[in-house]
Amino acid sequence: MDFSSPSSGSSSSASQPSPEVFMDQLKSQLAQAYAEEFLETVRGKCFTKCITKPGTSMSGSESSCVSRCVDRYIEATGIVSRALFSQQR
Repeated sequence: MDFSSPSSGSSSSASQPSPEVFMDQLKSQLAQAYAEEFLETVRGKCFTKCITKPGTSMSGSESSCVSRCVDRYIEATGIVSRALFSQQR
């Protein structure tokens, strides 16, 4: 294939997204990565802490423990985020 032909050069520049589209895609990828990290943290910390006897279902106390753990993690994440963003301004 001849990559130096004029048609291949013009089509690659036409297929590049605008800066706004690129930023939207980047934000979307970052949001997805954050959600995956959040779920991994919840799984690693909350389930390890709360699920004492693995089985086919959770007991009421295990379910309550997981719920409280997730709530605390969300609250802590919010506090840290607000502190970081307020320092940047």
